Amino acid sequence: MSSAVDAAAEEAGGRGRTDGDGRDVPGWTPYREWFRARWAEGGAVAWATALAHLLVGGALFALVAGFDLGTLPIGGSLVWAVYLAVVVAVLYVAAAPPAEPYVAWLDDRWMESDADKLLIILGHVVVVFFAFAVALGLPFNGLAGALGSVLFFTAVYSMMVLALNLHWGYAGVFNIGVAGFMAVGVYTMAILSTPADAGAASVPGLGLPLPIGILGGMIAAALVGLVAALPALRLRADYFAIVTVALSEIIRLTLNSRALQEFSVAGVTTGTGGATGISMPGNPVRLLFYDGFGAGAEPALLGSVLFPLFDGLRVELIPPNSAWLGVVPLPAFTLDLAVQPTVISNWAYVAVLAAFVGLFYVLMVRTGNSPFGRVLKAIREDEAVAEALGKDTRRFKIVAFMFGCGLMGLGGILWQGSQGFTNPGAFRPILTFYIWVALIIGGAGSNTGSVLGGALFAGLIWEGPVYLRRVVTNYVDFGATPSTFPGAVAPFAEGEVLPFLAFLLGNVSALRFILVGVILVMLMQTRPEGLLGHRKEEAAAVPLAGRPGGDRGASPGAAVADGGADADAGDNTTTTTDGDTR
Repeated sequence: MSSAVDAAAEEAGGRGRTDGDGRDVPGWTPYREWFRARWAEGGAVAWATALAHLLVGGALFALVAGFDLGTLPIGGSLVWAVYLAVVVAVLYVAAAPPAEPYVAWLDDRWMESDADKLLIILGHVVVVFFAFAVALGLPFNGLAGALGSVLFFTAVYSMMVLALNLHWGYAGVFNIGVAGFMAVGVYTMAILSTPADAGAASVPGLGLPLPIGILGGMIAAALVGLVAALPALRLRADYFAIVTVALSEIIRLTLNSRALQEFSVAGVTTGTGGATGISMPGNPVRLLFYDGFGAGAEPALLGSVLFPLFDGLRVELIPPNSAWLGVVPLPAFTLDLAVQPTVISNWAYVAVLAAFVGLFYVLMVRTGNSPFGRVLKAIREDEAVAEALGKDTRRFKIVAFMFGCGLMGLGGILWQGSQGFTNPGAFRPILTFYIWVALIIGGAGSNTGSVLGGALFAGLIWEGPVYLRRVVTNYVDFGATPSTFPGAVAPFAEGEVLPFLAFLLGNVSALRFILVGVILVMLMQTRPEGLLGHRKEEAAAVPLAGRPGGDRGASPGAAVADGGADADAGDNTTTTTDGDTR
């Protein structure tokens, strides 16, 4: 068992708990000391203690949470606030002791490998949304749809963050025009591959095969990156950032212009659609399940097999008229696992996106470990030194910038391509800001951190607040929601807090900005390098310990998937991403 739990066996009897470094950990109650001691014994005693605690705590929480405040002789917001505090306190008491060994286990697993880190984050995101679905009383189809949505955003944000990590994490290029390069890729693909007979609702395209459209979108995004990089990379990082965000807005406003809404080239009519947007080619994943892209398309071979199978998927756990021991009657219970066809096709596309995330990840790892990637890291640390060693730093930065822009174009195609329609409003600067936030959360310079940052951003910031609002409003009636902030604050003078809470929940989408700000402030105060940023990296492409001429006595750090080594492993001379030599 983990060291954190093993230490508890020596603390039974109420002594203060110490961590692995011998430091006192304050705040433990005698019961929690006793609980840790029982858990440290292991075996049936540990599990029986944990199960008994959870059963008692769950029953107490259900009793308190289900209490009807209307039965009290007094009411008002103050009573409601006290009741909410009691519910939260009971939930904490019920969950805290069993959570301690689980957290200790997570600490151990977190240090094992990058794969464990990804599984821990993604697993907890899935568990949180499963709890949301249960609290909302959603059927299994609703649960599958909710998980599919959060995993979709996890995948697309992970791809965009990986591409941005090539610019900022590897080359130190400050690009805040990500949305513009996405727009170039998406619109180029749409113009090339949209059918010429797109209908009156959209401008026609050239009708080229979809792979050509995707490749053309990537090349167009890379060429626009070249146009931006040639003159602008002569500038310092902050001035280059201004150039990229200005270019992104120029691209969006150009796509929004009526002058390019529809035009003809060599007798072929096409266009951007202007502010009304442009239709996208059909999602090829849909053809796995349907024989066409239309709403009335019939199921294809795979769809004709899976749709009836999942539509009637119900497991009868307790048949009707059942009795325990033939005496005690039992209620019939059937587990409904039915899933609608649209949810099945959406999950298939999520699987495709997950494969592309893996492709992006492997590509970034190989790039970072290549001679080209090592030069980029040298430029990031000190460009003057890299130039002194004979490297054409400007050429390396231009190639890296084009490469990243091409990946951003591909990521935008995979993101917007499943929607069937897009418009310039989908590429506002706030999208670039969101991608940067995900990169900061995960840690610049870490490919694993890029995926973790995308998952946390999609789960905690993008989708999480919306489902949290649905859960809270499903159980609490806040009354009428004030339409203005003064109207929400004014009832404070009378001791009423419910109108303000109703206002917050009603504007939860706008409050994402506040949540993002709070998270950024916390990160800058506690971990400015992000979750996995600034890990040690071998100065060479491969560990030199144990090789002829190397330090045979040194213990090399554990290699990690994105080319670094864990910060606490080994004592080799390494270089950190912030330039320190250790």
